[in-house]
Amino acid sequence: QPPLVESGGGSVQAGRSLSVTCTASGYIEPAACLAWFRQAPGKEREGVAITVLRGATASYADSVKGRFGISRDNDNTAWNLEMTDLRPEDSGMYFCAALSCAGACWTRISPSCVRHAWGQGTQVTVSS
Repeated sequence: QPPLVESGGGSVQAGRSLSVTCTASGYIEPAACLAWFRQAPGKEREGVAITVLRGATASYADSVKGRFGISRDNDNTAWNLEMTDLRPEDSGMYFCAALSCAGACWTRISPSCVRHAWGQGTQVTVSS
């Protein structure tokens, strides 16, 4: 059972905004980080954003820097990936996951650092 569940997403035109939500459904190590990943058809899963679970520190992939941001609810049970100025290349299935904050897990937002089951994801489609 994945400890995190994705929701939201949808279809928008390029230049518009959209958010996806990650909700905790199971236990997550408090010292862990939370990251958003995406995967387009035929491509590898890539990390786009990572944040500490209890704090405001975050980091973003170069491809989304300045356009995506992470917000959270007050009790740290839900995190939103807020996406602005969307581009067709942002399309894909979006996933969230808990992972270590150490080393390459943070700097590369590496999917290989995820040690729990992945959720089903939520689809984001951006049309030109």
